Amino acid sequence: MKNNKAVVYWLLTGCALIFVMVLVGGITRLTHSGLSISDYKLIHGTLPPMNEQAWEEAFELYKQYPEYQKLNSHFDLEDFKDIYFWEWLHRFIGRFIGVVFILPFLYFLFTKKLDRPTIKKCLVLLFLGGFQGFLGWYMVKSGLVDRPDVSHFRLAAHLTTAFITFAYSLWVALDLIYPNKKEVNTKIRNLIRAGLAVLLLQIIWGAFVAGLDAGFIHNHWPLMNEGKLMHETVYIEHQPVIKNFYEGKSGVQFVHRYLAYIVVGFILWIWFSTRKVERTPIQENGLKTLLGLVFLQFVLGVLTLIYAVPLWLGIAHQIGAFFLLAAMTFTLHRFTK
Repeated sequence: MKNNKAVVYWLLTGCALIFVMVLVGGITRLTHSGLSISDYKLIHGTLPPMNEQAWEEAFELYKQYPEYQKLNSHFDLEDFKDIYFWEWLHRFIGRFIGVVFILPFLYFLFTKKLDRPTIKKCLVLLFLGGFQGFLGWYMVKSGLVDRPDVSHFRLAAHLTTAFITFAYSLWVALDLIYPNKKEVNTKIRNLIRAGLAVLLLQIIWGAFVAGLDAGFIHNHWPLMNEGKLMHETVYIEHQPVIKNFYEGKSGVQFVHRYLAYIVVGFILWIWFSTRKVERTPIQENGLKTLLGLVFLQFVLGVLTLIYAVPLWLGIAHQIGAFFLLAAMTFTLHRFTK
């Protein structure tokens, strides 16, 4: 790491900023602020309205779209300013991340502080960041047409790409922090890879739950309403039946509920499988963190459901997913290279 300290700090700063962006994005979603800015201006949109006339113009533009017409027609200008703030902050952080990535990258490139493999990885990060910005606007567009809500598929794509961008940024930083290769236990590595895949699947269905507001129903645990493992609404909202599990509120909540058990099971499997092999102290710390975080995240998920997604619990649950992904990425890296 000694020769790459500045590059590592740059990459970890990017990780921290992505975390902040995901945090603000969660607040934006839970406060229903995401459709408050109805146009996209890359440069001019960096600053919020700077005078009363500009605020009136932004509010008038908002009035032309379904969210105001169907849900928020009672809003006055002050109400609009409240929701505008979170969406503006979310977009501002996205722009700031772009600057924080591109300018140092060019500096490190021209001063030859990046080797060829790291340059290739940084170009992947550049693509992921740009694609994430595109997905954000693509998501917002879906809520400006005929219904006052964004597509839960586009929301899932936007959120999952943010998580993947974070995980890959962390991975590139870890490559520089731990440059020495070691012998790899392929069985353990492949098991952790499978656990990571299941965790990402759970994150996707968590985004479906958020996009469909499916956390506000069946607020019981461990069973659904009326003491049922699977409430009948899980399979009768849509036809064909399979559609319920990715478009129905009850169906996506059902999947998210029981995928949580599978995620916990996978991490327990990883934990007990690694008891049989020699582990370094760093690997041991990664595994302990992973185990602790998965149980914390499970408890947060249950509480979020039971209390019908209060803002602070919804945010805590999203942050828990973020840290759990970080721990899984770190653990996989330490058992891979």
